[in-house]
Amino acid sequence: MNPLKKIIPAANALGLLLAWPGLAIAEDYYRKTLGYRVEPESDPPSYVRNLSKTQFERFRDVDWLDVGLEHRTRFEYRENDYRPVPTGSTSSKDYRADPDALFLLRTRAYLGVHDILDPLRFVVEFQDSRSYNGLYQRNVSDVNEFELIQGYAELYFKDVLGHNRPVSIRAGRQSLELLDRRLIGNNQFRNTTNNFEGFRIRFGKQQNDWDLDTFAFQPIERLKYEFDRADEHTWIYGGVLSLRHWSDFITIQPYFLGRKVNGDPFNTANTTPITDKDIYAPGLRVYGAIPDTGLDFDANINKQFGRSGTVKKGKQVMEQFDALAYALELGYTFDHEWKPRASLFYGYGSGDRNSKDNINQRFDSFYGFNQPWSRNDYFSWDNIHAPKARIEFTPHKDVRVDAGANAYWLASSKDGWSRANLKDSSGKSGDFLGYEFDIRVRHKLNPYVDWSVSYARFEPGNFTRSFNDPVTGPFTNQASNFFFFEVSLNAFGDGKPTYK
Repeated sequence: MNPLKKIIPAANALGLLLAWPGLAIAEDYYRKTLGYRVEPESDPPSYVRNLSKTQFERFRDVDWLDVGLEHRTRFEYRENDYRPVPTGSTSSKDYRADPDALFLLRTRAYLGVHDILDPLRFVVEFQDSRSYNGLYQRNVSDVNEFELIQGYAELYFKDVLGHNRPVSIRAGRQSLELLDRRLIGNNQFRNTTNNFEGFRIRFGKQQNDWDLDTFAFQPIERLKYEFDRADEHTWIYGGVLSLRHWSDFITIQPYFLGRKVNGDPFNTANTTPITDKDIYAPGLRVYGAIPDTGLDFDANINKQFGRSGTVKKGKQVMEQFDALAYALELGYTFDHEWKPRASLFYGYGSGDRNSKDNINQRFDSFYGFNQPWSRNDYFSWDNIHAPKARIEFTPHKDVRVDAGANAYWLASSKDGWSRANLKDSSGKSGDFLGYEFDIRVRHKLNPYVDWSVSYARFEPGNFTRSFNDPVTGPFTNQASNFFFFEVSLNAFGDGKPTYK
């Protein structure tokens, strides 16, 4: 018998096995983005370790339990801060005229059980966030004492869609990061965490050549000293389809997000009116690298439409909602032992062109992570033009350095700078907000300790300076300086076993 008669059918069968999604063999298709600070947090979080891989040799067979215990202390010094003074502060000025030096403390603990009770799994995560030594009223960005940030049950069905392709159903309180973190992020830099309550159903998993992640959540309202509660007025929902079959070159992520708000605009118990809102936000994100060239890319575009309520002359008026945003980063990694990567970025988020018409063009940034926009945390993905140049390198295997130069313009001069609460509806103040320079150094001291230090300086532009009042404030003609030093301690190390 001709041996090819046996070899060819076997080869065809192997090709079918690799090509047919439901029969795909165990293979990891996931590739991380090289974009600056847009890689989503892992699930479970990066500080969590499997107990069998910790320094405790007696637990080396306990591979069904994930544990985490982390503490972070950060010292921040801010001078001429452009963020508004928190509500309740005794200062009569709108902005922080005096330098503020505060300590931010955050402790997290995680426990996750999997495999041993399958299909039932569960996760509990607590976080305690506190601030000390600040000049101004504490706010929910810094303080959220002893809070449950995750507490959910999960049904996990292995191989239900084919080999190594599960379906998981989660219900309860959860934190998550999607896409490039600019729309849904848990905000790791901030001292407190974005989280949600509801349902998440995932078809497939991150390592597959495709997966579909769907969810319906109510955002959690953070309370400084009381147990947090869900925002009963608001639902966010949607899905992200990730296509990774060609992930060595490109990952493709078509997605849809929605926000539904059942408002109560005339309830005097609300500090600000809660108006009705129906926003639909389809988008597309693609990222990847071009092999053997050193080039990489990360791009995201989102179109928003629907209806948005506003209160005019004592009644709620439903405006048409029509907004657009996009972000593009191109990077190049040099062939050098320090692995330097240079990148150029441009981001745009539309702003409202006319507050007197019945169309709202201001982009809704949902619950995004702002650090990719500004080290000072001054900007988000709305009413913005933001070009940026950045360099990153690793001078030592445990030391990473990055620095960047950023500039900011309003997309619409008649709309406001939301993070600073500055607005000129006439548009006569111009549109140049300013520019920012930042530098950061991170060092992994040992498997249990890492620290980082950073400095950022923001120089105001013509729009920002136009609001300056030397008598009453705000002092918006002054440069802003932001310095921080932080140390993180992980009780279980870096996850590499210390036993042989």
